[in-house]
Amino acid sequence: PWGEPRPEPVEGKPWGRGRLTAAILVVALVAGGIGGGIGSYLERNGNVTDVSLPQASAEQTSRAPGTTASIASAVLPGVVTIHVRGASEQGTGTGFVLDKRGHILTNNHVVEPAGDDGEISVTFSGGRTTKATIVGRDSGYDLAVIKVDKVTGLKPLALGNSDSARVGDPVVAVGAPYDLAGTVTSGIISAKERPITAGGEKQDGSDISYVDALQTDAPINPGNSGGPLVDAKARVIGINSAIRSVSDGSGLGGGSGQGGSIGLGFAIPINQARRVAEELINTGKATHPVIGVTLDMAYSGEGARVHTKGVKGPAVTPDGPGDKAGLKPGDVITEVDGAPVRSGQELIVKIRSHRPGDALGLTVEHDGHTRTARLTLGSASGD
Repeated sequence: PWGEPRPEPVEGKPWGRGRLTAAILVVALVAGGIGGGIGSYLERNGNVTDVSLPQASAEQTSRAPGTTASIASAVLPGVVTIHVRGASEQGTGTGFVLDKRGHILTNNHVVEPAGDDGEISVTFSGGRTTKATIVGRDSGYDLAVIKVDKVTGLKPLALGNSDSARVGDPVVAVGAPYDLAGTVTSGIISAKERPITAGGEKQDGSDISYVDALQTDAPINPGNSGGPLVDAKARVIGINSAIRSVSDGSGLGGGSGQGGSIGLGFAIPINQARRVAEELINTGKATHPVIGVTLDMAYSGEGARVHTKGVKGPAVTPDGPGDKAGLKPGDVITEVDGAPVRSGQELIVKIRSHRPGDALGLTVEHDGHTRTARLTLGSASGD
């Protein structure tokens, strides 16, 4: 028999279950793709709102005593940057305030380019700049005192005792290397009583500085000259004055053409600088201790030999300190107070580290014979 005819599909009839499930899957995939794209965009570009990054909250600004930050905070207000302009030279150095009267201590080679009619300006840590005048200077000690007038709020730095410094003690140097004012570096005392000489551009040797220096590895560069070297209690124990560099062997820290620090810096001990500064302030000149003999600087043996002839007279000044101690022409001084002396320059350095009137014990050799002598230092006026 014939079967019943198949009914024709009716338009508008709802989809079957299978087709509905497939549609839902398509929608889900599209939504997932859109969501992933939005997430990737936000990951790359952040939220649609303003960015806020995490940061530590503000901490207490003070630092524990003895830290470099604490020392710098105490010292910086008393340190100044010095700019000097002369007829043919100009330069930058550092100094520090000695008292509320406006006296500032620095190196002689910092202010020397000013000559007799140049200009010296001083800039304080707060930015104030004012003119300064020279009170007195001495090339033999490489020290100078300048003065500012009508400046209030001065912060003199405390002076320490360089004899108390020990090798390995922490120190901080403050200055204006390459005119970068207020630069702070730190290190240690690398050595004490390091005999150095600097200067010597004049043929007569009158500008040579003899220093029984503190050596430090705190970075010191041109422009640091005259700045303070301070101890852990922010007390000045030295005046940064010279460096040894790769480019030219050694030189004064204020030179503009020399290389930078290699960790060999030298400072004038404050015990010596204090005496010289007081004399420069009070009299305009500093006194130099002398032994009253002419040294043979060409002598290449061990020790410092008394010359056989003087420059303008005898090698041993009659009735001078050396004469009274029994020194004779040709004597070789090998020790001062038990410390060895290797050259005439080293003897001068050791003498300059004392005051006129100090008594020294000398070990003297002559023609193979050794003897001791007691010498009281005399006094001569510097430049």
